[in-house]
Amino acid sequence: MCGRIFVKTSLEELISNFPFAVKGGDIDGLGNRFPRWNGAPSQDYPVIIRDIVREPDTSGPMFVVARWGLMPAWAKPGGRPPPVNIRCEGISSNGMSRAAYRSRRCLVPINGFFEWKDIHGTGKNKQPYAIAMKDGSAFVLAGIWETWKDEKGVSIRNFAIVTCEPNEMMAAIHDRMPVILHREDYERWLSPEPDPYDLMKPFPAELMTMWKIGRDVGSPKNDRPEIIEEVEDDPEPTLI
Repeated sequence: MCGRIFVKTSLEELISNFPFAVKGGDIDGLGNRFPRWNGAPSQDYPVIIRDIVREPDTSGPMFVVARWGLMPAWAKPGGRPPPVNIRCEGISSNGMSRAAYRSRRCLVPINGFFEWKDIHGTGKNKQPYAIAMKDGSAFVLAGIWETWKDEKGVSIRNFAIVTCEPNEMMAAIHDRMPVILHREDYERWLSPEPDPYDLMKPFPAELMTMWKIGRDVGSPKNDRPEIIEEVEDDPEPTLI
């Protein structure tokens, strides 16, 4: 499961970590929304896709804007909220994900994500954690994307994050983790290869770190740097 993320830099600084990707025409509109300390589903994010129309017969990585929550073109409005995560198991056969996985994969750059540990196994008392790279660097989650048109005919690019079994560190708090890609695998994930299944595996735990944070992260309204500060205990949430 991965239902919250954080980006602790400006949009320009985040993009500078991935110089292999050019900026799409819509990306600058996100500039005033970052840093984002408590990013939630339904919000817009910068993602990297394989652009196939920049020049004739060429393709290359491009930063574009996408909304978190997968909505294929055939999906009807209303009903259940769009999925924000897609399990790697069955991703190539699931009707919601198979077309996007085959030809519309993306990179989701972040500085970290959040997860909740069910302390007593009842679902009623959960301790939130922040998870990031040990060296503090930006990294990418594996995603898939689609384009959906709303009732007014407006095209909305959207995405979901792929999840896999947890590594040793993540297993202490949850039974899933997002697929984190090594830099040498970015190009392959974005390539036309239809099924790079071996890339969807737990990221090495020794390269990662996690720490307890306060329960204010439970509300997306709380979007401030203090959200990711380490705490000894789990204080009650305070809304702003």
